[in-house]
Amino acid sequence: MQTAIKEYRPKETARKEDFWKTLGLPSRGPKLHEALNEGVSYKVYTKLAETSGLESKELARYVVISPATLKRRADAGHFKPAEGDRLYRFAEVYKSAVDLFEGDRARARRWLLTPVRGLGGRRPVEMVATTAGSEAILDLIGRLEHGVFA
Repeated sequence: MQTAIKEYRPKETARKEDFWKTLGLPSRGPKLHEALNEGVSYKVYTKLAETSGLESKELARYVVISPATLKRRADAGHFKPAEGDRLYRFAEVYKSAVDLFEGDRARARRWLLTPVRGLGGRRPVEMVATTAGSEAILDLIGRLEHGVFA
């Protein structure tokens, strides 16, 4: 009698678009460009802090927004384009980390907050505020997903 071998199926994770819909931000394309230029809503910031499990002040520090600026943006209801772009980069990196850990948000958050050898011993959250830093993180995540370590 032969034993049937079960096919490996990774945990079902939320569709990519669900993450972006939850934040209230388009994931790509002209609509994202338009949203960034018009000013990302302050609600996106609060949803991103909530979704990532970070304190509001922590997230502001990682995306380089001072407490005084954060208060002004809360009062205005939206961020300036450069600030919204940094929020988008953080969201993109966070979503990629969650995907890397198959939907496990706690593991993704720990990884983002821990020094990573592939990033020269820096914590990913320390690099997310710049395009070059975000690209380095996303590149590393891609290599880890495909088993490329060098």
